[in-house]
Formats: sequence, structure tokens, C-alpha cells
Amino acid sequence: MIDHQSNVKKGQKAIMVGVIDKRQDDRMVTEYLEELAFLATTADLIPVKSFVQKLDHPDPKFYIGSGKAKEIKQYIEDQKIDVVLFDDELSPSQQRNLEKEFGRKVIDRNLLILDIFASRARTAHAKTQVELARYQYLLPRLTGMWTHLERQRGGTGTRGGSGEKEIETDRRIVRNRIALLKEQLKEIDKQMTTQRKSRGELVRVALVGYTNVGKSTIMNLVSKSNVFAENKLFATLDTTVRKVVVGNLPFLLSDTVGFIRKLPHQLVESFKSTLDETREADILLHVVDISHPNFEDHLRVVQQTLTEIGAGDKRTILVFNKIDAYRDRVVETNNLDPNLPQVLTLADLKKSWMSKLNDPCIFISATDKENIDAFRQLLFDEVYAIHATRFPYEQYEYFSRES
Repeated sequence: MIDHQSNVKKGQKAIMVGVIDKRQDDRMVTEYLEELAFLATTADLIPVKSFVQKLDHPDPKFYIGSGKAKEIKQYIEDQKIDVVLFDDELSPSQQRNLEKEFGRKVIDRNLLILDIFASRARTAHAKTQVELARYQYLLPRLTGMWTHLERQRGGTGTRGGSGEKEIETDRRIVRNRIALLKEQLKEIDKQMTTQRKSRGELVRVALVGYTNVGKSTIMNLVSKSNVFAENKLFATLDTTVRKVVVGNLPFLLSDTVGFIRKLPHQLVESFKSTLDETREADILLHVVDISHPNFEDHLRVVQQTLTEIGAGDKRTILVFNKIDAYRDRVVETNNLDPNLPQVLTLADLKKSWMSKLNDPCIFISATDKENIDAFRQLLFDEVYAIHATRFPYEQYEYFSRES
């Protein structure tokens, strides 16, 4: 079978490579590479330097131009770099060509995220989902790369059938494994569906958001539990569900895996069952890191992903978290809105977002517990509005509207 150990080793030095093209400008690439460096740190790599090249179209051989490839190769040799990370998905041939050129391990963003997911999966469900995603990623990349695959033997003891190429055997092994993993996921999904049905008709609330925005911290704050929370990407992979009581009103609160831009489609497909908690929720708590300079881009990525998994039309409370870390920022003059202030304060953001949203929103600091009472009251009101339609209020007179 394929060795599922990480493609990188702890403490290895890495460089990041990005391309400015028609899809992404220099500002976007700069932010993407900063995020790639954060992903590298999460994978216990040491990010050293970023390289950027402007191209109309990615080079079919190296993705980057041959001149930039030589520049990077020289830097790798001079600085003894171990791993080269590309921010965009590489084709199998591009990955092979680059590894031959650099003499180093070359990993694209997708494989790095898959590695991180593999290292952080804890339950059988998450491990199966990640393994499936890794096999689906590796299948088109088998040629000349996976000599450690087991060889199936024919009845006479020879490898495969007469004249069969090893790569064809490898592909059959992987396809069989993918089919088996899909069947295992179906069985796990049936069990989880039964578990969800057994929870009764309690209102369901799901925490969603970009990775590392503080969902688990909010989960711990509201449910008084000890969900793992860390300042790294994808600290939480397994969905956690807790019964929560706010103002004597019970409901179910779930914490789900964080989203990220350019999330490998294999992971989106594999984790759809985990995201059933999101699809079946009555209310979404969309948590946003207001202190991040590009929080609006993150917000759009999450909304797009929610739409892709069939949860884009859910009742949503927008929770702007980390107001304690927000710093006033200078903004470029907006010709479409000449009244936009040059310096954007937190008060400006509050006024702007509260005026243009149909769904409720609130600004909090989960770490400093700032504005948490108002957050609890808002959560109570939203849950109560749904709860009252399922259970006539007169049967639940002990419920209190005090948070």
C-alpha cells in the first residue's frame, strides 16, 4: 500500500513559490504565499523565503519559467533548502520535472494541505476521509513515483498478468483501495445519520468559518467544553457536537472543519459527510477574523464553499471575532464610495456591515470575552424563534429570555 507518512519531515527548510497571472494579482499572490508559509509552519516546516514570477500562462514544463527555475535551484543549493512549496496545483509532469531539476521534494498546496489533514485526523471517520482524498490525489501521479506500492501477484507467483505493466498494477491497487474506502465511508455515514436522528428535534447550530478564526474557542466558551483550540490552521478536523443550554433553552452546537481558499477538491468531496452537520443545521454561526486585513476575501471563500455543499441558504449569524486584535487601517480611496474614510476604524466597520446585511451580525472577542453577553442573547433569540415553532411556548414556560 502507499506509505501514508508525511511527505515532509519536522524542521525541514522550505521555500514558497507563487505566480502572478490573469487569475491573481500581486496583492493576492502576496497574501496567498503568506498563508502558504502559515501552512508550512502548521506542517512543522521552517518557511525561509518566497519567490514570485509574473506570467501570462503557467509554463507547461515547470509551471514557472526556466530562468526562474534556475534562480530557485541556485538558492536551494546555496541555502540547503529541503522542500519547495508551490501555491498552486501542479500537474504530475510538472511535479516530476521540478523534482528532477531541483533535486528536492516538490509539494503543491493541495498535497501540503492533505499532509496536514492526515497528521491531524484522530477519529476513524476523519482518517478514512483523508486517506480517500490522498489516494484520489495520488492516482494520476503514480508514474515513476511510487516504487513502494505492493505488487499484486498472479496465481503462478509472478507480478500481475502476462505482459502487464507495473504502473497498471499500481493503478488497480489504488482504484481498489479507493472503492473500499468509499464503501467504508458509506457505512460510517449511515451510523452518523442514525446518531443525528437520535438527537430528536432540538435546534441545531453549526459553527463555520475560515480556518483559524476562533471557532473552537467560541465552542468552548458557549458550551463550557474543552474542544482542542490552537493558533494553527486546521486545528479541528473532527466535528464536535455538544448540547448547550443558554437561558434555560437547550440546543445542539457543532464545531466543524475550517475552510480555506484553494481547498483541494478531493477533500471537499471526502468531507461532505462530515459537513452534513452544516447542511442539516438550522442556524449557522459564520465566524470571521475581523483583525485579518483580508477578512472579506475569507468571508467570500466560506460563503462559496457553503453554496457548493448545499448550505448557502441557511439562516446565518455573522460573528466578527477577534475585535481585541483589530488595528485601524489606512484604505485606498474608493471612487465608488467617496464617503469611505481614509482610516478605517472598528466603529466604521460595524456601521458598514450592520447597515448592509439582512442577517444578524455581532462583533466579539472570544479570547477577552468582550460582548459575549450580547452574543449569547442574540443566539438565544435566534434559537428560540425556531424552537417556538417546534414546541408550543406554553409547554415550556420555564424557559427564560435572560442570557
